Amino acid sequence: MSIQRHFVLAAGGTGGHMVPAHALGRELARRGHRVALITDERGKRIPGLFADIETHVMPAGRPAGGPLGWFKAWLGIRAGREMARRLYKQLEPTAVIGFGGYPALPALLGALDAGVATAVHEQNAVLGRVNRLLAGRVDAIATAYPHVQRLKPKFASKTHLVGNPVREEVKAIGRARFPEFGPDTPLHLLVTGGSQGATILSSVVPAGLGLLPESLRTRLRIVQQCRPEDIDAVRAAYKQLGLDAELTTYLEDLPSVLAASHLVIARAGASTIAELTVAGRPAILVPLPSAMDDHQTANAHEMAVEGGARAIPQSQFTAERLASEILGIVGDPEALIAAAARAKACGRPKATEDLADLIESFGRTPVMDAIGDDQRAKAIVAPGLIVGGAGA
Repeated sequence: MSIQRHFVLAAGGTGGHMVPAHALGRELARRGHRVALITDERGKRIPGLFADIETHVMPAGRPAGGPLGWFKAWLGIRAGREMARRLYKQLEPTAVIGFGGYPALPALLGALDAGVATAVHEQNAVLGRVNRLLAGRVDAIATAYPHVQRLKPKFASKTHLVGNPVREEVKAIGRARFPEFGPDTPLHLLVTGGSQGATILSSVVPAGLGLLPESLRTRLRIVQQCRPEDIDAVRAAYKQLGLDAELTTYLEDLPSVLAASHLVIARAGASTIAELTVAGRPAILVPLPSAMDDHQTANAHEMAVEGGARAIPQSQFTAERLASEILGIVGDPEALIAAAARAKACGRPKATEDLADLIESFGRTPVMDAIGDDQRAKAIVAPGLIVGGAGA
């Protein structure tokens, strides 16, 4: 027996918030539930997401630009909150789930006003501002990391470690064997700065690869994503070094490139870390120093401590340091394979299912359990061991 419920997801702004929301929405719909999305104009424009999901665009309000900017943001949040309250009277949702970012704020505030169950999902290893603001009021907090800074210890009883959802194509990489690598085989290297690229990678990586021993340079097979404004200079740098590289401004089929890679050089965004660990790919990570609350440095911590990655602060990211770190990982084939295994040990490939189990537990009754309506919710994720950082 299946009892359909209605869940509302609130996400917007960037793919970092929208992608995990999309994964959860697809899984809840697969389980027979109704799903709706509340987002902003930016979130609606991200291609390939929520194509078949009922979508509502609402004002969000992002505080910026001094007193006038804050006042305009307050007006936007208030308007979105009222729109959400009216919408919930029509939808009668079982729960509203926010994925961080300002677009989720009015939707969650409206749910709290209406007495609707609420949860938030935090993709990063530092609790974001909106999730931090609402942590004490929501019914559940789902995290992607076992240790989340700025999450107060008093919320541990309602905190659940689930991970960060990734695509099925990435999960398949983790189930396959690591690409063969030895003293005479090619070394496939992927360089990516995320959806926006990263100029620091474009300027440092070619020079660093040029410092490698000739015996390794001749075996390099490079795929590098660049900003459009950087790609010509990167192409010229590789040509001068005598290195062949496939350059692109957008990786249309990232899973295929990732599957073929032995080593990845990347930023440390939440989605990047989730994909690297589920796929089992060792990495050299260069956290974005301007990320809010320096969350990319925190994101890289678990993978680096476990031996699946080397984390280099951008201020120390030089050609010489990069060449040294690459040699430390790939100089011994066994060391590379071990690093891949350690990266994979940090992965949480069941994140989507575990998050759906948690959310699906809202609106259940003892009778529903007794008749075996949904066995998945009986395996609700156990609370994670979360240690708070600097409390907000």
